[in-house]
Amino acid sequence: MNTTHSHPLITPGDITGLVLAGGRGSRMGGTDKGLQNFHGTPMALHTLLRLQMQQGGWVGATLVNANRHLAAYEAFGAPVWPDTLADYAGPLAGFMTGLEHCETPWLLTVPCDTPRFPLDLAERLAQALQREGADIAMAAAPEEDGSVRSQPVFCLLSTDLLASLVAFTQAGGRKIDRWTAQHRTVLVPFDQPGDDPRAFFNANTLADLQALEAP
Repeated sequence: MNTTHSHPLITPGDITGLVLAGGRGSRMGGTDKGLQNFHGTPMALHTLLRLQMQQGGWVGATLVNANRHLAAYEAFGAPVWPDTLADYAGPLAGFMTGLEHCETPWLLTVPCDTPRFPLDLAERLAQALQREGADIAMAAAPEEDGSVRSQPVFCLLSTDLLASLVAFTQAGGRKIDRWTAQHRTVLVPFDQPGDDPRAFFNANTLADLQALEAP
């Protein structure tokens, strides 16, 4: 008897993509990071388009989590939802907002400041999640020393986890990996030949952003 619990097959369109643009941008001088330009396009819009371009059509609907300049974000054409938790509670607040408004069985979270994330992100996370019968698939990226480090803001999650996340945040929890550790989580390394080594580099400063624009 197989003791692992398996979810129904994930098919293209079962995943809602969520752009996390709700942060303070404190390391970028308090500017709204998602509205900074990357190759002439606001980073959050670039991220949204990259979700919509995921290989295999895995991402159906898209949402944006933002806490200010809501009209600017709404102009991108996807529904925009502010945090339900007060005071810029971090990415988990965005996860929670996404899970509350997601109408598909799965939610894929991506931050607005990592413009080169892989175009096969959804596909590879979905395949690993199904293979392992997990509730969460989290991306991992190579470090310069050859190790692979988890990227907790890049998660594919079952929408069944909303109650668990509400309980965790109500108890004061704020760290993504501390919450995901409570569930069956599979780590998916993006360290194969042909993977962009800068796929998960994020822009904390305007200098970082300019560096990422370089070919």
